[in-house]
Amino acid sequence: MKMYVKFDFNAICKKVLDEKLKEQGLKYRVLNFGEVEFYESITQEQHKIFKKNLEDYGIEIIESQKSALVQKIKDTIVELVFSENVISVKASIYIAEKLNHSYGYLSNLFSELAHTSIENFIILQKIEYAKELILSNKHSLTEIALKLNYSSVAHLSTQFKNTTGITPSLFQKVIAKRRKNQAMANIQ
Repeated sequence: MKMYVKFDFNAICKKVLDEKLKEQGLKYRVLNFGEVEFYESITQEQHKIFKKNLEDYGIEIIESQKSALVQKIKDTIVELVFSENVISVKASIYIAEKLNHSYGYLSNLFSELAHTSIENFIILQKIEYAKELILSNKHSLTEIALKLNYSSVAHLSTQFKNTTGITPSLFQKVIAKRRKNQAMANIQ
C-alpha cells in the first residue's frame, strides 16, 4: 500500500527548532522563519550541541550574513510559489519588498552564492509545486497554470518540459499508469 502525504516545511522546521531549543533550556524567540533571537548569550558548547541536534534533521546554522540572506531569498520564493493564494505581484518586486533590498543586489548575491539565478530557482520551485498538484489529482492543468501565475497552460507546459524533459500531460499519464499498476499489484 502506498500513501501520499502533504507537509509544510516551514511548520516542520519551526517545530524542530522549538523542540531542540527547549531541550537545551535556552531562552529564545523565533522572529521570522529561519531566525532565532536568544534572550541570553549562549556558550560555545550550547551552540555546538544545538548545531549537532539540528544537523540530524538536515537543518544547518548559517554563519555568514550573505548566506543567511540567500537562504531568506529561497524561503521567500518558496513562500511565494507555494502560497495558497495567487500572488499577482511580480516576483522581483515581492522579493525586494519582503527583504528590504534592491532586487539587483539580491539577484547578484543569489547568483554568486547559489550558482543559479533567482528566476531559475523560481521556475524549479514552480515545477515542483506543479508536480505536487498533478500528483494530488485535484486540479486541472488550467487551474495549476493559474495557481502558479502562468499566462497559459502552454507556458506552464513549456517550462515543465524544459525542466523535467516531459510535458505535464505525459507526467499525468505516467502517474496514472503507475497508480493503476500499483493497484493491480495490490489486488494480486
